[in-house]
Amino acid sequence: QVQLVESGGGLVQAGGSLRLSCAASGSIFSYNVMGWYRQAPGKQRELVATLSNSGTSNYADSAKGRFTISRDNAKNIVYLQMNSLKPEDTGVYYCYANAKSRTGVLRSYWGQGTQVTVSS
Repeated sequence: QVQLVESGGGLVQAGGSLRLSCAASGSIFSYNVMGWYRQAPGKQRELVATLSNSGTSNYADSAKGRFTISRDNAKNIVYLQMNSLKPEDTGVYYCYANAKSRTGVLRSYWGQGTQVTVSS
């Protein structure tokens, strides 16, 4: 069973920065893609950024130029550095991982979420 544990959320003023971390654990052969999604109140969950184990990144347009995703493949940790935060970045941020088991089965996993609140 895979567990994703997020940390780093909180309350910040507009223009400020936060760094989210997500540590993955479990008996997995490889974590192919790791990343972050967010869900604002009354809205659907949306992509923020993902990063493959080969280094290919994908960002939402709203995150480009302000957010940076990175990962430590040796420790199975993914980070999201968020700069120049805006009130519209407020929401619950969920860690995501697409992992391959030792038997070759691909599955997606989600963390429990961490709240990010940006005040104006």
